[in-house]
Amino acid sequence: MKYNFISIEGNIGAGKTSLATKIANQFNASLILEQFEDNSFLPKFYKNPEQYAFPLELSFLAERYQQLKNHLTKQDLFKNFTIADYFINKSLIFAQKNLQMDEFILYSKLFYIINAALPKPDLLVYLYVDINRLKNNIQQRGRSYEQDIPPSYLEKIQSGYLDYIKHQQDMRILIIDSNRLDFVKNEDDYRLLVDVIDRDYAIGIHKISLPG
Repeated sequence: MKYNFISIEGNIGAGKTSLATKIANQFNASLILEQFEDNSFLPKFYKNPEQYAFPLELSFLAERYQQLKNHLTKQDLFKNFTIADYFINKSLIFAQKNLQMDEFILYSKLFYIINAALPKPDLLVYLYVDINRLKNNIQQRGRSYEQDIPPSYLEKIQSGYLDYIKHQQDMRILIIDSNRLDFVKNEDDYRLLVDVIDRDYAIGIHKISLPG
């Protein structure tokens, strides 16, 4: 891979973890996976968003920061590069969509203090998947607390990501329309996706639609 630190991003159910894991295994990369399943606030949030949004977002921010700091400040001489299935700025994106304004203002102050201590990825890959396929992916992976996520919430998060991305001017960002790909089960689709990721990109936003 041409980059030392790659972050894979996307909406809930886009396949971030699956892709990051496959790439790490193939290219001997240090793998950072978001530890969301141990977050006790997540099932509570889906049942009662207004009550649990703030503690959920704070807990995620703390966990993501600690995990990235532990991995990125220690060089692993036996790994070729680092790949993560999230970008810490997703904390700000989700918080903006889930918190009340006064909560978000407070949260933002904390976020920017924390974020200043972490390096940005050399390449941010955003897997764009439409809402219907996201819902299908969520149903197939079978996490009970995700099954009742409404399409409107997925649309809200998708718009948050895309709005954030279009305002970034100092990063390499690759948006891949992966709606017609099955990179988990189809090796040809996976190789096609890897080929697109492993190209030289200038700073800026690059959009690619893959045929599948």
